[in-house]
Amino acid sequence: MVAEKQVAVEAVLKAAQLCQQVQSDMVRTDSMEKADRSPVTVADFGSQALICQAIGDAFPADVIVGEEDSQALRENASLLKRVTDYVNRFAEAASAQTVCDWIDRGAGEVGSRFWTLDPIDGTKGFLRRAQYAIALALIIDGEVKLGVLGCPNLPQKLDDPQAERGCLFVAVRGEGVHMLSLDEEVSEHIRAAESQLRFAESFESSHGDLDAHVKIARQLGITEPPIRMDSQVKYGLVARGDASVYIRLPNPASPDYRECIWDHAAGMIVVEEAGGKVTDAEGRSLDWMQGRRMTANRGIVATNGELHPRVLENIRN
Repeated sequence: MVAEKQVAVEAVLKAAQLCQQVQSDMVRTDSMEKADRSPVTVADFGSQALICQAIGDAFPADVIVGEEDSQALRENASLLKRVTDYVNRFAEAASAQTVCDWIDRGAGEVGSRFWTLDPIDGTKGFLRRAQYAIALALIIDGEVKLGVLGCPNLPQKLDDPQAERGCLFVAVRGEGVHMLSLDEEVSEHIRAAESQLRFAESFESSHGDLDAHVKIARQLGITEPPIRMDSQVKYGLVARGDASVYIRLPNPASPDYRECIWDHAAGMIVVEEAGGKVTDAEGRSLDWMQGRRMTANRGIVATNGELHPRVLENIRN
């Protein structure tokens, strides 16, 4: 797993640099609408292109299951040019066609060994210049073996407004998890905190059942306001002890909603290797082998481990 870890870390760091550059330059033309009306940015496409290029070149037999494809990009010449220009700042000189081909390496299907990638998890947070994550995980025989979670806007100390921003969480199964600064000059082994009673949930109210979340927090004795952030950044908060619970129950308006694998695989191993626990809302292990969506699971519960049985009991009740 040494080679896979090195390639994954370098790819996510490079993608984070691209995302930071796009965010710094961001104007309205950097976003477009997908069929589901969620915003897609230049950074989404550029991030996926860089990471898929790195994984594909290092491990040509490996499958990548990514969130984006290049179809809409190919139909928008001006946006494609912008994506290509950004990619070429961080990779070998590539044509627009090559960039699209790299993006489409993410069109693979779930199998015995595959990577899953969300090039920008929390696109709305990215557009608000708030929290987002670049999430990459390697799954072998149904188990997440490696996860890299890049969080370019996350302070290294949550409650310190002067703290340096930018964190990279790197977890290898059985080896723990480290948090690095984006320049890799600072690295520390992190553990979930048993004493920190704080609750994390999605910034977007449509992403969960906020009323149920409030009731569960009260039953756990959590009185502080929840930490609301976009993306898998919340898994990082649990892993390093900023929060003790992250719950994502389906919104009552969409009770049959099932999560996408790229929205949770990297975050899950980061929490588990920090000593925490992640299941669905019914206590089942997350099943990565059903396809792009986790059809066998409903909701997500991530905790410091100690609180997990109580959270599940409160959900059942």
